Amino acid sequence: MWPDLINKAKEGGLDAIETYIFWDFHEPNRGEFHFEGNLDIIRFFKTVQQAGLYAILRIGPYVCAEWDYGGFPVWLHNLPGIAFRTDNQVYKDEMQKFTTKIVDMAKQANLFGPQGGPIILAQIENEYGNIMKPYGDAGESYIQWCAKMALSQNIGIPWIMCQQDDAPQTVINTHNGFYTSFDWKPNNPKSPRMWTENWTGWFKGWGLPTHIRAAEDVAYAVARFYQFGGVLQNYYMYHGGTNFGRSAGGPYISTTYDYDAPLDEYGLLNQPKWGHLKQLHEQIKSAEKILTKQSITHKDIQNGVVFSTFMDNSTGKSFCFLSNNDTKQDLNIELGKNGKYFLPAWSVSLLADCNKEIYNTAKVTTQTYLKKKNPSNVDTQFNWLWKAEPLKDALTGKGSLTTNKLLEQKATTAGASDYLWYMTSVNIDNSFGHNAILHVNTTGHVLHAYVNKKRMASDWSSGGGSFVFEKPVTLKTGINHLSLLSATVGLANYGSFFDLVPTGIVGGPVKLIGNGNATKDLSSNEWSYKIGLNGENKQFYDDRLSRDKKWTSEELPLKRAMTWYKTSFKAPLGNDPVVVDLLSMGKGHAWVNGHSIGRFWPTMISKAPQGFDCTETCDYRGEFTDKKCMIDCGLPSQRWYHIPRSFLNAEDNTLILFEEMGGNPTQINFQTVTVGKVCGNAYEGSILELSCGIGGKISAIEFASFGDPQGTCGSFKKGSSDAPNTLSVLQNACLGKESCSINVSGTTFGLSSSNSNTPKKLAVQAVC
Repeated sequence: MWPDLINKAKEGGLDAIETYIFWDFHEPNRGEFHFEGNLDIIRFFKTVQQAGLYAILRIGPYVCAEWDYGGFPVWLHNLPGIAFRTDNQVYKDEMQKFTTKIVDMAKQANLFGPQGGPIILAQIENEYGNIMKPYGDAGESYIQWCAKMALSQNIGIPWIMCQQDDAPQTVINTHNGFYTSFDWKPNNPKSPRMWTENWTGWFKGWGLPTHIRAAEDVAYAVARFYQFGGVLQNYYMYHGGTNFGRSAGGPYISTTYDYDAPLDEYGLLNQPKWGHLKQLHEQIKSAEKILTKQSITHKDIQNGVVFSTFMDNSTGKSFCFLSNNDTKQDLNIELGKNGKYFLPAWSVSLLADCNKEIYNTAKVTTQTYLKKKNPSNVDTQFNWLWKAEPLKDALTGKGSLTTNKLLEQKATTAGASDYLWYMTSVNIDNSFGHNAILHVNTTGHVLHAYVNKKRMASDWSSGGGSFVFEKPVTLKTGINHLSLLSATVGLANYGSFFDLVPTGIVGGPVKLIGNGNATKDLSSNEWSYKIGLNGENKQFYDDRLSRDKKWTSEELPLKRAMTWYKTSFKAPLGNDPVVVDLLSMGKGHAWVNGHSIGRFWPTMISKAPQGFDCTETCDYRGEFTDKKCMIDCGLPSQRWYHIPRSFLNAEDNTLILFEEMGGNPTQINFQTVTVGKVCGNAYEGSILELSCGIGGKISAIEFASFGDPQGTCGSFKKGSSDAPNTLSVLQNACLGKESCSINVSGTTFGLSSSNSNTPKKLAVQAVC
């Protein structure tokens, strides 16, 4: 997907591609490096360069990124005497070795700017200033060391640190966030004003809604940044993508990482965001020679309205920004000889020669896409095979290590699996009773309890934190075998000392409560441990690697926990993105042809955080936050799971699932994602273009109104004024065509010029 994504980014007006470097993927075991396939960073940067773009190298090596453990390999946690992200020699040695490894590879491939390569900036550390206070003096000295270590790499380009206001002035401190305030400046007056992360939306968590950040608001943030002297801004994310494998962190970060980015999870254009920002990029670049002269004057027109003039004194050419940061009040602004402008609330206008509006962030003329899922156009009758997860050893207490305490999970597994078995035995006499309560304090995210080889109960945290598991269990007189399977759903990835956040049943207590509240504390029992699932260790997920070929089609079990399922399928025809619908499953992990497509958990239903609500519509005006513009409450957190075309074979493909809770694979189906409907919403005086994309044709016009139409794509309605022949004009211009262009004016729709202070606009909804 890299060339297509990079070219779409270039077409959208980007000049550079940023990427993190993920330490845990490149060095999964100490001293064992991987840079092949999807991990081939040299090929990635060369692909960027071939597209004619620059690159920004964000080594970190802490990356946050909602990535498992913030990108740190878990083996790092287990090194004696280590302390992360502070003045600790063990940690610094490992960080320097990895940083040097990446830099040396880039040097050998001639990737840095002075070598003729695409990389023009490099980053060390990541948002440390947000969380450094608890580290005290050791944090301050660590940041000094980071800068010195980075500079010693001699790469010939600047180093940056984001969110580090006290960054040593040998590096450039930059900003991250939804906005950059007009008065934010780097700590060195000679440093350029750079915004390394403009958050185009927000990530999704299991049990949480989807976030939508309006194109108008993202554009407003970008335009304001350049209005007040910005030099470089990067979108986080421009392509959100998918958390394949177990890369999703958290805890409870979902497999989808769509992020409401301009390029969606599947690499399709997210319209109107992609197109609206493309137009903004074009207009900013049209004035780059003026903007980079940095001769700026700002004039307060009235409260919240600023007129900024950029002047090239050598040529006399000018370019202006006119901004309105009021969240409600649309304005008509008189600028004397520079003209009169309608300036919507929470918007910025760009004025060529300071007297001609060429763009306004709130006036979206780019079409909107409503995408749809299409059933697969090949055989959808699947023959399912299955086998049970082998449990005999775990249910009889046979593990790989034994100790008289409850161990921390990630330290024990070293990141090899989401799963860890805790196993012990307890002697029960008649006076204790056979019906008891099992009480477990756990910092794991999910817990399954088995007693005497029988599954008793399962439970999970509501938000990924610690919880108390308290369920009835049945015991027998004499020796009872207790097996607890603890599962994580992404390790903590952010915050001070996040690496020390415990997981699993570490410390407990684990108690049995019997007759008359008689209690047996098992926390100091002899516990045996088994890392991971037998199916993982035997590689059931990949037919090419697994030696166990014993799958059966007999008596296919449904709603059965701890079960592996397998089927073959044909790839849907064409080139449209492919998704698999796992709505009927419970919780687990999925693989296609041995490639992990991530964790699934469709039974986790989305709801808004306490004190907040989901909404049908979202007002772009006013500051966006991670609690604003939430949708899809009451629906599964994630139903559709992306299968990149590059994972698929031309003929037979294999889907393998591990089901942890219990699901029904017979309801699974494969679909493709395409544009179903397109909408346009453009102001008078502009050109509206509608397109169904390559191969698609406009088959119907569902809505058309010129005047003051209300609503958004999918829910348009006519306002108080409407040109009666708008629908027929659109039908004549667009039906049966792949694309069409409309000159949005009163003349087009048979109206004389309007005397209203508020321009008329056209709203259209078409079917592809």
